[in-house]
Amino acid sequence: MLKPMLKTVTVLVGVLGFAALAEAHARLESATPPVGGTVATAPGQVAITFSEAVEPAFSAIEVTDATGKRVDRGKPHNGPGNGSVLIVDLPALPPGTYAVRWRAVSVDTHKTQGNYRFTVAP
Repeated sequence: MLKPMLKTVTVLVGVLGFAALAEAHARLESATPPVGGTVATAPGQVAITFSEAVEPAFSAIEVTDATGKRVDRGKPHNGPGNGSVLIVDLPALPPGTYAVRWRAVSVDTHKTQGNYRFTVAP
């Protein structure tokens, strides 16, 4: 009686553990400037915090203006001492709406992507 129950519990734990691993993707947790937000002052960077560490060499943040012109500067990098933050620098932005398109590759090689907009107030 104990052996069949132990076997069932072992299989169940294995299946649940695999399901948890399958869901391990770098999800956007927060962003600065905020998703859909309006800021009074033009930001000097876009910083996205993910649910797990990301690999900047294989990740990207692209920021474009209302005409579709890319305005970000350089390659993204991790935040100081925090591998779950991905940052790209920006020039001085004029007022307007900007689109952020991101692609993240977590350190365990899972890929996610998304986009959002923010506005710099006049």
